[in-house]
Amino acid sequence: MTRASLDKQPREVASMFDGVAKRYDLTNSVLSFGQDRRWRRRTREALALKPGQRVLDVAAGTGVSTLELSRSGASAVASDFSMGMLQAGKRRTDRRFLPFVAADAMRLPFADSTFDAVTISFGLRNVVDPESALAEFARVAKPGGRLVVCEFSTPVVPVFRQMYLNYLMRALPWIARRVSSNPDAYVYLAESIRSWPDQGALSRTISAAGWSDVQWRNLTGGIVALHRAEKPL
Repeated sequence: MTRASLDKQPREVASMFDGVAKRYDLTNSVLSFGQDRRWRRRTREALALKPGQRVLDVAAGTGVSTLELSRSGASAVASDFSMGMLQAGKRRTDRRFLPFVAADAMRLPFADSTFDAVTISFGLRNVVDPESALAEFARVAKPGGRLVVCEFSTPVVPVFRQMYLNYLMRALPWIARRVSSNPDAYVYLAESIRSWPDQGALSRTISAAGWSDVQWRNLTGGIVALHRAEKPL
C-alpha cells in the first residue's frame, strides 16, 4: 500500500505515513517553500503556552511540531499512530528529550483533564472521524484548556485559490516525485486538502465536538488556517 484512499481507513493512513517518514520533514519544507516553519511558530504562539504547562501534540509525526512547542517552556508530548514517523523522530538528536507516544487520535491513552492545551497540525483531515477526534481532545484537556488546529484550508481570494488548486493537483505531485520517499502518498495528500471543509465549516465541527469560543485566523492567504477554541469550564 503506497497511498491511502479518501475514506481514510486508519491502517492505510498509518502505512502510508510509515512510507514517507524517512524524508517527511524535508519534503514538507520543499513543498511549502519553507512556510511550514512559520506555520509551526504561529501555532505555538496561538496556544499561549506557559512554562510548566502540559501540551499534547496529536498526529505529531516526527515531532518537529512538538519541538517547536517545547520552545515555550511547556512540557510537550508527541503522539502519532504511525510507528514509522515516531521512530524517525526518535532518531533525531534534537528530539530525543521529547516523549513519543503511539496513539490513535480518536482513542487517546490519557486520563480525563490531563493537558492544559491540545493541538494538531495537518493531521485532522487524515482522521476518519474528525468530530470524534475533536471530542476526544476535549476529554483529555483540562476545563479552560486550549485547542489549536493548524490545517490546510481554503484561500480567500478566488484567483489565488485557483492557482493554489492547480499547484496541488499538478506541481505538488511532480515535486514529490523528486524529493519524497513515497511520492504516491502526496497524490492522496493533495486530494485530501482539496476535499477538506473550509474555515467556517471546520469551525462548526469544532463547536459541535464540545469546544467553545471558536475563532480562526488565516495564514498565507488562507492556504492554512489556525482554529483556536477553549474547553468550557
